Amino acid sequence: MGEDSKVRQLWCVRVSTGMSLVLLFMCATGCEGSLYGWRVRTNSTLVGASFYQVPVDEKPVAIFPALSMRSLRGTEVGMSAILGDILSKLIPNWKVIGEQATLTGINTQGLGAEYIRMRADAEPSHLLDRDALRKIGKALGVRYIFQPRLATFTQAMTDRARFPGFNIRLMQTRSSTVRMSLQLWDVESGELMWSSVAEAALESEAISQDPVFLEDAVRLTFGSLMADFLNRRTSSKYTPLNKVLSALVQAAVPTEGKDEENGGEAKEEH
Repeated sequence: MGEDSKVRQLWCVRVSTGMSLVLLFMCATGCEGSLYGWRVRTNSTLVGASFYQVPVDEKPVAIFPALSMRSLRGTEVGMSAILGDILSKLIPNWKVIGEQATLTGINTQGLGAEYIRMRADAEPSHLLDRDALRKIGKALGVRYIFQPRLATFTQAMTDRARFPGFNIRLMQTRSSTVRMSLQLWDVESGELMWSSVAEAALESEAISQDPVFLEDAVRLTFGSLMADFLNRRTSSKYTPLNKVLSALVQAAVPTEGKDEENGGEAKEEH
């Protein structure tokens, strides 16, 4: 073997070793702490004064399916279920009727067509018709209704590091931005009791192929909106320093493991 070949072979070995050390370091430093870097900013109205005149356990609330812009149609599916889960954790004594039970109640009471018309009108107007609200609220046995809305959602990927001399990507920054709003309506009076809008930005630097999941962005956004609601804030900024909000995401992330009883398939734990 020539001298040049030996040098090239030695160089390749050192490069491979260096790459392995870099990857090992990145895995070791990237597996702890917050799942993402994230920031949420909110702007909320004050809660209507009449809301506090009735104890929480005497004013059940229903959740309508989320609305969205036409260009995002379909992306909003499942968001109301996430809101229901967050409400059960943050306000456990509040009787909440989730999206599935809400839609079932509307349809079995023969109010499906009226709900569809109200929803179609609400998409451009942000207004829920009082008469339709009253009928639906009575059928469901609730005093209030939450109406969530997805306004924007974007995702991006940016290469942050490549190994010199090779077309090998070592790290990517994955980011997502979501803008959402939430309204609370009184079904008896038709009053918009409270409304809030939030914008969340999430980033993750990793060597894995996992994106910044929309579900995680939605959990952080809804959690931030409800934090404003519970603390009567009209403007806030939230970061991973807020342990309660970080826990809402961490607790919902499924873990993978081998389950011998189900043939080695991945098992989700909640």
